[in-house]
This record gives sequence, C-alpha cells and structure tokens, in this order.
Amino acid sequence: MGAAMRRIHVGNALSAFGLGFTVPYLYVYVAQVRGLGSVTAGLVLAVFAVAALIVLPFAGRAIVRRGPLPVLLVALVTAALGALSLGLSASASTVLLSAAALGAGQAVMQPALATMIVDCSTTETRSRAFAMQFFLQNLGLGVGGLIGGHLVDTSKASSFTLLFAIEAAMFLVLVAVMATVRAPRAPRVEDAPGQSAGSSWKQLLGNRAMVQLCVLGFVLFFACYGQFESGLSAYGVEAAGISTSALGTALAANTLMIVVAQFAVLKFVERRKRSRVIASVGLIWAVAWAVAGYAGLGHGSQAMATAAFISTYALFGLGEALLSPTLAPLVADLAPTGLAGQYNSAFALVKQLALAIGPAVGGPLGASLHAPYIVAFTLISLGITVLAVRLGRQLTDVQNQPSLARSRVVTQGRAPADAVAAAEA
Repeated sequence: MGAAMRRIHVGNALSAFGLGFTVPYLYVYVAQVRGLGSVTAGLVLAVFAVAALIVLPFAGRAIVRRGPLPVLLVALVTAALGALSLGLSASASTVLLSAAALGAGQAVMQPALATMIVDCSTTETRSRAFAMQFFLQNLGLGVGGLIGGHLVDTSKASSFTLLFAIEAAMFLVLVAVMATVRAPRAPRVEDAPGQSAGSSWKQLLGNRAMVQLCVLGFVLFFACYGQFESGLSAYGVEAAGISTSALGTALAANTLMIVVAQFAVLKFVERRKRSRVIASVGLIWAVAWAVAGYAGLGHGSQAMATAAFISTYALFGLGEALLSPTLAPLVADLAPTGLAGQYNSAFALVKQLALAIGPAVGGPLGASLHAPYIVAFTLISLGITVLAVRLGRQLTDVQNQPSLARSRVVTQGRAPADAVAAAEA
C-alpha cells in the first residue's frame, strides 16, 4: 500500500468506529436519557435512513464533478457538527435535525472513500483493497461499540454528551488526516464538456450489467443486513428462545468470522468468476436460514438451538467475507471513466433502500410468522444465486474474472500495465 491508501484505510476504520461508537445507543439516549419517548427515538433512526436516501444521489454527482476528497471533507465536517449538536440537544426538533446532519455526513463518507480506493488502486490490487476496507470497517464497528458501551451511563446525560463530543472530535481529526492524501488525479466528467447530470444517470440506467448488479445488491442487503437487528433477532428471541446475551454472542460470532476469514478467502475469490462467488454466497446463506429454522422450529434442546442460532450469524459472516472483495470492485469495473463516484453512490443508495425496507418487512414476520419467515428468506437466498448467474452473462470475461488480465500478461509476454490497459479498453 502507498501512503494515500494507508490514509484512506485509516479513514474507513475511524468512520466505522464513529458509527459503532454512538448509533447502538441512540435509541436509549433519545427515549430515556433525554426523555423524548420511543416515538421520537424511532423517528431519529428513520431520519438516518431518509437523510442518506436524500443526499446520496447528489453526493454521486458531486464526487464526479469535484472529486471524492472535497466531498469527503464536507461530509466529515457535517457529521462532526451533527454529532456535537446531538450530544447537546434536549428537544425533539434539535435531536431530529442533528440526526439528519450526522446521518447525511456518514452516508456520504462511504461512496467518497470507496471512490478514493478506486482512484488509488489498480484492477489487480482492488479486491485486496476493498477486503481491507471491509475488515477495518467491522473492526472499527466492534471496537467503537465496545468502548462506547463502557463510557455511557443512562443516569447521566453528560456521559452521552461526552460520547458524541468524542465522535465529533474524531471526525475533525479525520479531516486533518484525509486532507494530507495525495491521490492520483482520476478523470472527471468536467473534463468531458458534453456530459451532464441527466446524461450520466441515463448512462448508468442504460448499463444493463450495473442495473442487474443493483437489483442483486438490493436482494443481498435486504436478506442479510436488513435482518440482523430486526427480523432475525426477533425470530431468535420469539421462536428459538434466545437470550439477549446469546444474541450478543451471535453478533460477535459474525464479526469474528469476518475477521478470521476475510483474507483467507481472498485467493479463492481472486481465482474465480465474481458471479460464481456471489452465487455461492446465496447458497451459503440458504444454509444459514435453514440452520436458523432448526434453531426456532426444531425440537432440540435450548443449548442446540442457541448453538444453531450463533452458527447462522457465523455463516452470514462467511458470505460477507466473500462479498467484500467482489461487489465493490465490480461496481468500479462497470463504471465508465470518470463516473466511479456516481456508480458508488448509486450502489450505496440501493444498500440504504434495502436497509430501510428490510427491517420493516422482516421485523413483523420474524416476530410472529416464524415458519413463513424462514421459508421466504431461504428462497430469497436461493434467488441470489439465480440473479448472480444471470449477472455473469452480462459481464465481460475480465469484469467477471480480473485474474484473466494477469494470465494474458504471462501468455503474451506483455508488460502488466499494457495488458491491464488493453483489458480495460
């Protein structure tokens, strides 16, 4: 890694740390500590999703026009102001406005950082760069949640003020770190006078492979992240009798699987077609849902049910480890020159939609309709495999398996840079 990539990875880790530092405690802070009630607390969580959905389309255009670094710096300052204001807010209106600023800033960080990774990497190094990003994000979330949990005290509003103040300070430190990044200058749309906002969106929607990838991405995020803290956890508690401590253990098992497996699966991913890797994730998750079905619908002991439920989260983690070096690099490879920021933001928008709809659908199903919930999401996971196979037919050989570009270098005896340039052309 070069110095620029190291700073970008620091940015990814710290932004994830900030998310894990405060978001798990937002509901308690708003509803109990500030005494604003469960309705306002629920609205705060909804505002995070709505703010992301509003700003991401504009963020993509700004990244394309101005580059990812200026957009990232604005997002960091916005998030810092939102975090500090949230820690000082005592009324419903100021809490909601602060949450909107924090949510919008955090939403824009991810496509901006992803575009910087694209600019600082090559086709050969991109999968490992995004694998490192995902590894550090999960590490940051886990460490942030752990430290935040030891700092807060529901009887003292000042402990939460300190929590949000530390998060704001961290974002400002990150501004100083990222301002020193000297990334290679990637082509921008402003270099092509004929391009407009409408034409770039039309170009994206006209890219059948990208549209299919967005549909696939929605289903992936809906079936996994959209269920973690809503439908699946409700199902575990209601159907399988899982305790809150066991639920925490299951989430820890998910993170541990990612940390352990992330770099172990890289060689497997790099030597195989991306569409087949994604298809295998669908099969792994179908098995995960079947194991969850045994936990809640089987007739084993409580210990067996708990072990099965924890295994479900671990299997989801294995699938996530396979996806991290696959999805984001594929988005980058599908983007035309200068439009990586727009494509990254569009994919982030799809993820936010899935995260907004997933809990609304999965929560009630997982809590009350146990068997239909398991059957439905097992079939959805198998649908991921079908969609991945169909996507593979829309990709070029090198888009689907970047290692082919390297093999051609060996076969033809050409310089690597020339071969990669030829493959991308």
